[in-house]
Amino acid sequence: MEKKETLPNAVAVLVLGICSIVFSCAFVGLILGIIGIVISGNGRKLYKANPEQYEGFGQLNAGFIMSIIGTVLGGVYAIYSIIVLTILGGTLGALMHFAK
Repeated sequence: MEKKETLPNAVAVLVLGICSIVFSCAFVGLILGIIGIVISGNGRKLYKANPEQYEGFGQLNAGFIMSIIGTVLGGVYAIYSIIVLTILGGTLGALMHFAK
């Protein structure tokens, strides 16, 4: 029985996926999630072309899914931040106008 190769970047994608969820309340999570999704593409193609040659697809797939979740959470947080800053900016502008 021959030893299977580990998929390239499987551990890196898993770490990026975890970090993207952990840091999703900062803009870093959005960036890490996107990087995890992009990096996982090559490993997923390799595994689909020759599944009996590689191991570690579970790690790669889990990292891919967590990267998607982290990207979505990071995107929602970014939209929320923009809305809050817009409302605060408008409110502060109105207060400054009436304070004169």
